[in-house]
Amino acid sequence: MEVRPDRLAAHLAAGPLRPAWLIAGPEALLVLEAADAVRAAARAQGVAEREVHQAEGNQREPDWNALESSFRAPSLFAARRLVELRLPTGRPGTEGARVIGEFCVDPPSDVCLLVTCGEWSNKHGGKWSQAITGIGAFVPAWAVKPHELPEWIDRRLRSRGLDADQAAVQRLAERVEGNLLAAAQEVDKLALLSDGTRIDAARM
Repeated sequence: MEVRPDRLAAHLAAGPLRPAWLIAGPEALLVLEAADAVRAAARAQGVAEREVHQAEGNQREPDWNALESSFRAPSLFAARRLVELRLPTGRPGTEGARVIGEFCVDPPSDVCLLVTCGEWSNKHGGKWSQAITGIGAFVPAWAVKPHELPEWIDRRLRSRGLDADQAAVQRLAERVEGNLLAAAQEVDKLALLSDGTRIDAARM
């Protein structure tokens, strides 16, 4: 299953947390916020334990043996736990793909797997990512294109309870020059300063 970032909150609220998640793409803000949404949903559903696996020091890959052992080990402090795998390159290699694939064949009932990747394209996919989407969900974090930015900003404003006219949205999009993080910060600033009136271009 594929879930768009702007539909993720509704999807998470609709039912139990799926056993595996892949959040990947070049837009760092979308990856971060989607991962945070999954973590929040996990906590809300009683997943109280969390562990993170990633490459350490000069290593290019995580310790796959440690991850595999973790999948088999019982949770120590909670009935369920969230196991996070951070793959900046989006490439787990042969051993990593095997470990992930075997997890997806028979996922432990007490583990939810969350994989995040900072690089992603159609060339990155493989049997391991297909295995995740087969039992879980893939959330693509594609870069927001210039012509899509005004709509993204408008949705962001509305999610913060703000109402802005088209000219204000366009001016904000031009001001941030395609930087999604800057756009999010500007929206948050407007939310703090808002007095409840409609935002127009003259006030920006």
